Amino acid sequence: MIEPIRIPPRVERVKIGNFRALQNVEFDNLTPLSVLLGPNGSGKSTFFDVFAFLSECFSDGLRRAVDRRGVGLKDLRSRDSKGPISFEIAYREGCLKGERQPHLMTYHLEIDEDDGRPVITQEWMRWKRSSYGAPFYFLKYERGVGSVVTGDVPENEDQRVEKALSGPDVLAVSTLGQFAENPRVKALRDFITGWHLSHLSAKDMRGIPEAGPQERLSKSGDNLVNVIQHLKERHPERLDAIFEALRRRIPQIERVIPEVLPTGHLLLMVKDAPFSEGVQARYASDGTMKLLAYLVQLNDPMPPPLVGIEEPENFLHPKLLRQLAEECDQATANTQLIVTTHSPFFINALIPRQVWAMMRGSDGYAVAKRIADMPGIQDMLGAGAVLGDLWMENYFEIGNP
Repeated sequence: MIEPIRIPPRVERVKIGNFRALQNVEFDNLTPLSVLLGPNGSGKSTFFDVFAFLSECFSDGLRRAVDRRGVGLKDLRSRDSKGPISFEIAYREGCLKGERQPHLMTYHLEIDEDDGRPVITQEWMRWKRSSYGAPFYFLKYERGVGSVVTGDVPENEDQRVEKALSGPDVLAVSTLGQFAENPRVKALRDFITGWHLSHLSAKDMRGIPEAGPQERLSKSGDNLVNVIQHLKERHPERLDAIFEALRRRIPQIERVIPEVLPTGHLLLMVKDAPFSEGVQARYASDGTMKLLAYLVQLNDPMPPPLVGIEEPENFLHPKLLRQLAEECDQATANTQLIVTTHSPFFINALIPRQVWAMMRGSDGYAVAKRIADMPGIQDMLGAGAVLGDLWMENYFEIGNP
């Protein structure tokens, strides 16, 4: 029996206000793979951090998410600006291929300070059933007070329940999303807490952790060998596909072997094709370890709904970057990817609507523009140019670093 193909949830629009360099920025019509490029300080990492911040707000609470980034909300608010920090995410829930496309849902969050404490001044969730008519709010809160509509498909006639939260710094979606009577709210909570933002470190991958399979790669990749052990035990066909992809990119690598030591720790061995025995991962190149980790991440049997990858070009040979971009594009069948890069080689594999250029405007705040919306780009590509060369030749309106 052929299993039905499932389309994962997708973020289609992100709007940010007053968050560091992102004083007023909107990314609309985001593609399943969206790549950000631009000079240092242009706001790429800040946009990446928007996803990390929201995910931490949902999993750890607003106060902890703020404290991790400074001494208060003033460190997050755009310089010389006043008023709340705001985030707005428009997304569609996942569905089976062939089903009617889910409604576009919008989640809005505003945070400010009361007596030095971060508080949620506004939080709402809505959808629009059609292009006409007013949007329907099925969750609306201000400073911990508000209401939510119960039911799987909320309508105007459904019951609206007033539920006070435990405080003005508590997210309504995070709290109410734990209850089965709010399935749409729960779906959003699960979606955002499931995001995975990675900062892979080749150094951390060379550790010798305690043995034991783990399903998902950590943000730093320090459990890489545990995830390979899990794939070997539960998804050997997926691990074979990863090794095949690795051999295509680095032909001398034959396989990677997790070995359990007498101490109960797990050692990663990398076997080169010409030799009878492998070597410990600590002797493998940084590029080999990073590429292996990316392939493991992109071939997760149960992938996160959204994966963020920051500067994948670090430690990788330039010729591998186009191939890595192709792997990222293929992975979007099962997840959504946000990537930041400084590499023209990476974007050579992409099309203009997948790539956004970021820069600082004359007011000092970040500006984002899709490459497909820049005049003349499509004509030059039609004449044989590639995106990376056009970037290096300053056709992307973002200037030099």
